[in-house]
Amino acid sequence: MLTVLLGLTGAVVYGAADFLGGLAARRVRAVTVAAVAAAVGLVPLLVGLPLVGAVLSGAAIATGVVAGLSGSVAVLLLYRALAVGPMSVLSPLTAVFAAVTPVVVALARGTVLSALASVALVVAVVAVVLVAAVRDTSGARVTVRGLVTAAVAGCGFGGIVLAYDAVPEDAGVASLLVARVVQTVVLGTVAVAVAVRRARPGGTVDPGTSARPVGSAGAGPVGAGSGAVGPRWSRRLVVTVAACGVLDALANACIQAALHVGSDASTLPVVSVLNALYPVGTVVLAGVVLRERLTGVQWTGIVLAFAASVGLALT
Repeated sequence: MLTVLLGLTGAVVYGAADFLGGLAARRVRAVTVAAVAAAVGLVPLLVGLPLVGAVLSGAAIATGVVAGLSGSVAVLLLYRALAVGPMSVLSPLTAVFAAVTPVVVALARGTVLSALASVALVVAVVAVVLVAAVRDTSGARVTVRGLVTAAVAGCGFGGIVLAYDAVPEDAGVASLLVARVVQTVVLGTVAVAVAVRRARPGGTVDPGTSARPVGSAGAGPVGAGSGAVGPRWSRRLVVTVAACGVLDALANACIQAALHVGSDASTLPVVSVLNALYPVGTVVLAGVVLRERLTGVQWTGIVLAFAASVGLALT
């Protein structure tokens, strides 16, 4: 039960972080938002350091590096995928691969799921697809390149869960801190490179760095706006990006805790699929705050997500 509760909490917090990141990405480049949010995310982890502790063992550092690189590459590939193909297809595809990748790894390791857990996981994956489905008016065509890029991005997001699952029990926030530093460096370097390239006379920017959904967990429909790319950092924008970074870091902490709070072999696939339900939080906030109308398909996905969560809690 505690594993499911922490996993759902992480997903909801991830969804809120993506919502805020999407709002910010309407003002500045998404890669800039992601880089700044990654840096801000160090703050809550450092605050929690005296309470939780951190043991910087070789394994803790290695898993942190893997999580940071996996998340950074996944975010950048997601931006690229959504720049070359329809969001209505590629965003759900990314979410599905993010959910399924750790499940496949767990099953390959010999994990055996109960009948109820298996059904609940399948229902949850279907819910992810339905909730992440968004209208796409760009007219972009589905291409093999876009599909492959989205799939690899999803595997990258799944890689974050796998990395945190391998974190040593006594690591505390060590791996989380390392991952956050790696993300800050990688995304910060890309953000600076994009800014320098754009500042050059006649410079152009790769469409994959335009405003798109943000967040280590993946993408929601909120950040799909074209967004301005000028450095107009108002007080509201600063607060929005800061809140995005804090929530994203807390979501990662919840996911790591969910993976290690129980000793059941089914913990990895359960947490993985619950983590992929983050679009629920994003679309609900979009409906409440921005008054965006949820489609019947998305409402169906939300209901299925709730049913799947109950089923997993009962296993």
